Amino acid sequence: MSKYQPPQFSLKLLHPKYWLVWFLFGVVFLLSLLPYKLQYFLGRSLGLFAMKFAKNRAHIARRNLELAFPEMSATERENIVIENFKNTGFAFFETGMAWFWPDWRLKRHFTFVNPEIMEKYKQQGKGVLVTSVHTLNLELACRAFSLVTKGAGVYRPHSNPAYDYIQFKGRTAGGHTTLDRQDVKGMLRMLKSDGAIWYLPDHDYGRHRSEFVPLFAVSDACTTAGTSLLVDSSDCAVVTVSTIRKANGQYEVTLDDNVHQQFPHKDTKAAAIYMNTHVEKLILRGVDQYMWLHKRFKTMEDPDVKTGIRYKS
Repeated sequence: MSKYQPPQFSLKLLHPKYWLVWFLFGVVFLLSLLPYKLQYFLGRSLGLFAMKFAKNRAHIARRNLELAFPEMSATERENIVIENFKNTGFAFFETGMAWFWPDWRLKRHFTFVNPEIMEKYKQQGKGVLVTSVHTLNLELACRAFSLVTKGAGVYRPHSNPAYDYIQFKGRTAGGHTTLDRQDVKGMLRMLKSDGAIWYLPDHDYGRHRSEFVPLFAVSDACTTAGTSLLVDSSDCAVVTVSTIRKANGQYEVTLDDNVHQQFPHKDTKAAAIYMNTHVEKLILRGVDQYMWLHKRFKTMEDPDVKTGIRYKS
């Protein structure tokens, strides 16, 4: 039996110390029943309101954009930050859509570009590493992808067991499974048996198993070498995916094929450089919808330089 087991419901989760968690997700469920346009208005208004108080997060977003796009004007960057906060507020509602909407309601808001490649690889008996980035609509994007194929998402279990259970139920609502991010053997088993894994290599996960390679204008962005490990060990296909919300409220999911054909094998640094070029393309499809509130460039190549120094005011 694997030591990585999905959370199970137990009566302990009904203890009063978890009531607030259950209440909050009850509210999320009720909000998910509202018309989409009303959720959009409420969510973006919430994000704009939150920006007035989240000064530190606003600073992180501005600094990320300064580092990534130094040629961009301050006005352009500020407009992106404002939109980013609005989209962050709406992401709260998009999570409710992802976890509680039925398939028929999802289908009304999504279009797919090149989805047939997933079936092509399945017919070939080839596993697929579905590589995406941390867009703010990530929960909804993963759920929508279940309309194309079923797979597994890599996640970090939450420390609150009630939250962890609700999160698990929400993320598996469309037929997906989940894999603990530490369960590398489980990932490889799935990739070797023509399964699909949703994988996000774009954040700064610390220097363990990482390479320092270019990302936009930052020459030494701490980048996971996990992509290289999974591809080299399973000979899987790599398909990059973006999910962008258009101005009309429709979401376009684009699947990019043949990424693995040029993938550098047995060279983690070259592989990290290669994947970051694709990460850039995915982010640029909807810059204001990317998770800029995360300290993407916090880990320094020199271990003696303090983590997060780039974000000091």
